[in-house]
Amino acid sequence: MSRLTIDEVYEHVNGVCFKTGPPGLVGIETEWFVIDRNTPSRSVPVSRVRAVMEAAGPPPAGSRVTYEPGGQLELSSPPRRGPAAAHAAIARDIAHVTAHLAKEDLCLDGRGADLRPTVFQATAERYRRMREYFGDHGLRMMCGTASLQVCLDIGADGADAARRWRLAHALGPVLAAAFANSPGPSVRSRRQVVWETLDPGRTAAVGGDDPVEAWVRYALDAQVMLIRDGWRAAPGLTFREWMATGRPDLGDLAYHLSTLFPPVRPQGWLELRMIDALPPPYWPVPVAVAAALLDDPVAADLAAEAAEPARDRWRQAARDALTDPVLARAARRCFAAALDALPRLGGDALVPLVDAYAGRFVERGRCPADERPGHVPMPPRPEMFTAVPDAGSPATATEEEPTWT
Repeated sequence: MSRLTIDEVYEHVNGVCFKTGPPGLVGIETEWFVIDRNTPSRSVPVSRVRAVMEAAGPPPAGSRVTYEPGGQLELSSPPRRGPAAAHAAIARDIAHVTAHLAKEDLCLDGRGADLRPTVFQATAERYRRMREYFGDHGLRMMCGTASLQVCLDIGADGADAARRWRLAHALGPVLAAAFANSPGPSVRSRRQVVWETLDPGRTAAVGGDDPVEAWVRYALDAQVMLIRDGWRAAPGLTFREWMATGRPDLGDLAYHLSTLFPPVRPQGWLELRMIDALPPPYWPVPVAVAAALLDDPVAADLAAEAAEPARDRWRQAARDALTDPVLARAARRCFAAALDALPRLGGDALVPLVDAYAGRFVERGRCPADERPGHVPMPPRPEMFTAVPDAGSPATATEEEPTWT
């Protein structure tokens, strides 16, 4: 087996991760906690949810159903042309899932972090090794967080890709702040804190004006989580060091890239990962706003100017959300640009919902976390405050509150 060269790394990143083409497609990945209405303080066994979904049959609009290590249900839509079509498709599939879960007294809960005891339910070797790599604090990330991810095209060509890359990173803290929905002591997005502080070499923002160069450097400097040959862990070994001392191939590179989780991740499209999961009716709002700001040329120019002062305010976004004046000003301008752009993208039907969200939260300098007393998440029922682990449940962990370091 020949040794992977640095030129091959650049070629893969440029041709696969930053594959260009005419923009306009929108994909959505929604993660949900599943709650049993009769015993809301207890985690629902993922085997029970799987059984319901298998009996329900495939979602009608083609979304893929998967499960996160804590039993979170994820719906990933096929890419559709424009935010309205993407929303309509996955909304149909969410309704399908919701209706079948309801027959078993189960419901979807849209929030960025779970109050229930952390229960690791995954059996796949990848997740077992991830748990070993991250340790107990990683359990909270894997099992106790949920996000809404918006997937947008890389760009028409290299120059367009670079522009969209810079804009996505400038918008990142603004979107994280505007949709913060996982409050904890002193923070409004506990999920964002958990992710960014867990392993900054693979979860912090990438940035950089040259997207290919920035992503190559980030990937080479990130530690190897595991080696697929026997699923061996490789603690402390960066991919750059592995290339110098071992024989990783292109398959190893592709797998390594799949273990990196920055808030903007290039996968042949831009995956925006900084948005907390939201409940109905508001979960479509970040889809509409992000797509409008990146895909409409007029809105993109306005958003680039508005968001630039907030580019590096990740900590303020998680802690202060829109009480931070820089983020609040950027969010108001970005929402205004998105509302103006949506009709040009065929998203007229989404305008009333985005406008309602802006009036309820953004114009008032607030986010969904601010509507939960004391910045502590409120469960569907009070019993969840007195949750205790199941004596016979899988491994659980109680983590300290995450802090910025």
